[in-house]
Amino acid sequence: MERSCLEMSTVNFSYEDSVNMQYVDMDLTCNTPVSTSSQQSPGGAEQQTMRVYLRVRPFSKGELADNEDQDCIVIENSQTVTLNAPKGSATMKSSEKGVGMSLHKFSFSQIFGPEMTQSELFEDTVKSQMCDFLEGKNALIFSYGVTNAGKTYTIQGTPKEPGILPRVLDATFHYIGSHVYEGMDLKPFHRNDAQHLDPDQVKQERSAKAAIFASVKEACDPLRASGGLESPSCSATVLSSSLFYDQTVFASNLTEADSSQFTLWVAFFEIYNELVYDLLQPSLCSKSKKRAALRVCDDGAGNAYVKDLRWINIQTMGEASKLLQFGNRNRSAAATKMNQSSSRSHSIFTMKLLKIDGSTVKRISEFSLCDLAGSERCNKTKTFGERLKEAANINNSLLTLGKCITALRNNQTDRMKSSYIPFRESKLTKLFQSVFCGKGSASMIVNINQCASTYDETLHVMKFSAVAKQVVQVIPDKPLEALAPCLVGHDGKPLVKNGVVDSQALESYLSEEEQLDDEEDEADMSLLPQNELVNMIESLRTKFLAERRRHLVQEMEIRKEMGDAMLQQLMESEELRTRQVEELKESYQVKLENTFEMYKDAFKEHAYQSAMNNLEDDYVPLDEFIAEQEKVEALKRKVSELETLTSSVKGSICSRPTVDQLCQTKATEAADDRCERLYKEKCGLERICEDKQQLVLSLEKRLMEVSETLQKISAGFLEKSADLEVLQRRCDDQTKSMDDIIQQNVEKDRELDSLKAELAKLSQKSPVKLKTKRGLLANIREAVTSPRKNSTGRTLRKTVRAVHH
Repeated sequence: MERSCLEMSTVNFSYEDSVNMQYVDMDLTCNTPVSTSSQQSPGGAEQQTMRVYLRVRPFSKGELADNEDQDCIVIENSQTVTLNAPKGSATMKSSEKGVGMSLHKFSFSQIFGPEMTQSELFEDTVKSQMCDFLEGKNALIFSYGVTNAGKTYTIQGTPKEPGILPRVLDATFHYIGSHVYEGMDLKPFHRNDAQHLDPDQVKQERSAKAAIFASVKEACDPLRASGGLESPSCSATVLSSSLFYDQTVFASNLTEADSSQFTLWVAFFEIYNELVYDLLQPSLCSKSKKRAALRVCDDGAGNAYVKDLRWINIQTMGEASKLLQFGNRNRSAAATKMNQSSSRSHSIFTMKLLKIDGSTVKRISEFSLCDLAGSERCNKTKTFGERLKEAANINNSLLTLGKCITALRNNQTDRMKSSYIPFRESKLTKLFQSVFCGKGSASMIVNINQCASTYDETLHVMKFSAVAKQVVQVIPDKPLEALAPCLVGHDGKPLVKNGVVDSQALESYLSEEEQLDDEEDEADMSLLPQNELVNMIESLRTKFLAERRRHLVQEMEIRKEMGDAMLQQLMESEELRTRQVEELKESYQVKLENTFEMYKDAFKEHAYQSAMNNLEDDYVPLDEFIAEQEKVEALKRKVSELETLTSSVKGSICSRPTVDQLCQTKATEAADDRCERLYKEKCGLERICEDKQQLVLSLEKRLMEVSETLQKISAGFLEKSADLEVLQRRCDDQTKSMDDIIQQNVEKDRELDSLKAELAKLSQKSPVKLKTKRGLLANIREAVTSPRKNSTGRTLRKTVRAVHH
């Protein structure tokens, strides 16, 4: 699809033409839109180079204090700018080494200096595309540049100095005027179609719109109640009366559109870390919940769209201002060293204008304004962590955009060598692929600053814009009827009843078909009366329309039958494939469980053997342990007996003579010594028991560690087995492809042998005999023996004899 779009827009173009191209600034009217360097091709399509404008941001007080003003940017005239490399920049160092130059010149469609106002920028850049949008064509404007160059200011501006986006919205409402379609039952669908909503869906649209406006009001009321200064997001965006530009231009077509009505739907989303997020979705209650990322899909006609993107119908400039406030509040931004509020995503604001005649959508036009995130170098912005990841994704998407622009330019320069255009490598380029391929006009506003510290990044931006300015767009003058908006139902399907085309839709389709031309093929029918001729023509016309109706109905039935049969076949094949996958899963699960059990038993055995080897020195048999316990019990009994004995002896000491007391004292001392020895033995046995208990606990702990290690190893084994299956499948695929290549080589060898055999047969049958190669001596002999040579030899001899005489 990308290759076909490219072939449609391929035109020979030279760089000298682009440099010498003059920009013509003309007053814009809706009836006669003017484009830069536009030409009409023989096929009625308009060819024009991409319009690239340059805007230079003025210095801030801090930049002037840091000596950033070194005359790096010099504006020669309204279309030419010169870049002088400052000292210390990488460009100056390269030029001093003899690589590259320190002076560069670039040309643009128009250059806007630091003193240029927002209204002048809108007058000179956007009005032509704005008029195309109001007349039913698609348009795209995106701002490009390094970080802190003024891109967001150019697109959105401030409450006092509104940017391009508020002015485009205000101009659209001025163009619509009182011709506003009050109902919300016709909504954009996919990329170029419209959807008819039922009453319940209309209520949902109104409630979603009211919720957004209520959220904006709740966010602004606390600031007003506190008496503080209003933030830019809460302050009212500029009213229509404060936009000082000529708005009569956009009201020139109202007389032609008296019977028509218009409805405007807008969407606001961002591309953050290569994921698409809707900025008009309500914010989550808790920060822990992640936003839902949206998918970029294809509508089947080569047009990309964001699935489940919220579209809001707006009817006044105040509603548009509230939507902008709500979306900017949800946009991803962070502070870096170069910018306190740096946009970390590409924000895209898209408007779709539907022209409605009764209940029919006549046309749909789209206008997108893309505020690209700034390219940056991480060593200058001092980004790390999450900011570093954001910068990598931003630079990657901008690099893909540059690749697409360069590939378009190269393919247009050399039509014989058409290269691949990587539109699908980034969400940004995939969304705007149709615009680059001729389904709308695109323009770029390059924003730069004059700081010497960012000269190298600015030079890279200028080189990219120089390539973009040379891209030629081929925009068809009249779009094909097949690209007209198709009205679908509330379920997203065409208006079809019970699988058969609606009779009214069929009548309208037949009425739009070509009718028989009465003025063609005027034959000599003067033999028949005029009334009979008219009746015959009417009857033939009726038969023709009836036959066409029958064929259309039959074609729809055949298509439905074929679709049902194909769907049934796909479902059967899918069911068969599902059963095969389940069987394979079960077989692999059984094999995996068996392998896991085998490894588990092996690890248990190894752990047991290791534990037994470590316990050989300290191991005590159970019999010995029981015998020691019995000895301890016996000693305890003896100690208790001795204690009773000593107590009885102490009681009888008082009644015995002194000699007996002495004997008894000696016996008591001997008994005490024996008790002390028994107590020491008891303490030793208790310590041994405690050591054995600690050993048992340590063994249990090691057994738990071994089991955890076994679980980790089993998990690693599962991952390795999955990787092995993937590698085995790849190996099988490569083996199959190698077999196919070998089979092809064998077939080619057979064809070569057959061709050699046919050549040999043809050489044998050919009547012409090949001349044998003859040497130099044979040619000399032939020349000597020829009659002409003999005659010349005789004349030479005669002349020699005459000379001698």
